[in-house]
Amino acid sequence: MSKYKSIFISDIHLGSRGSKAKLLYEFLDHIEDDIGTDNLFIVGDLIDIWALKRKWKFPKSHSNIIRKLLGMAKRGIHVTYLPGNHDETFKEFSGNKFGKIKIKNFCTYKSVNKKRYYVCHGDEFDIFMTPKFSWISHLGGGIYERILWMNQVLNWWRKKTGGKYWSLSKYVKRKAKIASNVISKYENALINSGEKKGYDGVICGHIHHAENKMINDFHYLNSGDWVDSCTALGEDLDGNWHIIDWGHKIFKNKL
Repeated sequence: MSKYKSIFISDIHLGSRGSKAKLLYEFLDHIEDDIGTDNLFIVGDLIDIWALKRKWKFPKSHSNIIRKLLGMAKRGIHVTYLPGNHDETFKEFSGNKFGKIKIKNFCTYKSVNKKRYYVCHGDEFDIFMTPKFSWISHLGGGIYERILWMNQVLNWWRKKTGGKYWSLSKYVKRKAKIASNVISKYENALINSGEKKGYDGVICGHIHHAENKMINDFHYLNSGDWVDSCTALGEDLDGNWHIIDWGHKIFKNKL
């Protein structure tokens, strides 16, 4: 497997009960020990401050992720952290460093093929993050946490009875027309902004929906999340982009 130039992860939500911190630690080990990468971008919502305000819970597996990221940066991987809406407190530290991890609110990424990508968490393009609708986003965050808890209980039972993993949250999203419309509007807002700024593509997170697609001549990439799907984005040394589905240990959607 080719060594990667860059890997992008987002929406880890450390501090929330849905965070798949142990799986992420396994993935980060795989990056260091097996496939290798020059750059690692954390595209927002590393820590879920909203969840911590509702109930403080930060187990050792979550602390291990912070230590792991600091260690990776110390050992030579260029780690960049772009805060999102759940960890927006850290946006005021843009331009500073945490250990050797660079903190930026957004950045430009130049691909192997010299394409320019606008990298951001993406919350500023979400209509529900405006002051008028922010209460809906906070309410939705609590509901989403409960769905993830139900998902864990359901899949514990399915595993005990020989069934395969099934995502309740993905099912809800597919069935909810409003969710589909919100995702479409979010993607279009990011694409329109990126095109106006002269970029060739955009790399984001926020909506927990991994994607790698061309819309006309514009490249839209979303790294997904680590509370349900456990996905990442990777650009290999040949300039190919992949969605890395670590939940199923596969690399797909090459573009």
